Amino acid sequence: MSQKIIVDTCGWVAIIDSNINFELELDRIFGNYQLVLINAVVDELYRLEDTRPRGKSLLLAMLEQKSTVVDVSELSHTDDQIFRLAENRNYAVLTIDKILKKRLYQCGITVVEVAKSNHLRLIEGL
Repeated sequence: MSQKIIVDTCGWVAIIDSNINFELELDRIFGNYQLVLINAVVDELYRLEDTRPRGKSLLLAMLEQKSTVVDVSELSHTDDQIFRLAENRNYAVLTIDKILKKRLYQCGITVVEVAKSNHLRLIEGL
């Protein structure tokens, strides 16, 4: 069985900016995994992509190709959508957002974060 991992906007940007080989890192942590994107994150990433210098692409086509996109638009705030999906389906979340990480951790939801700018670290819930 593979672990599903919701990718948050800031988590993906941190991976790209740190030049982390996320596939190797996630394979090391989980073995089998599947990336999940919500529409709100996709929208945020495309808006961010437009503001970045040319040499700092977010590799969005690759991310979308390697992910399953899920619509959870019944909630307005992106973090609420991520939290609800993770909680309801027992998905892990890739993020560096301190507030979101705390909220997820307090509810026992697994978090994956960029650690020391060169690898990913697993933070398991309570």
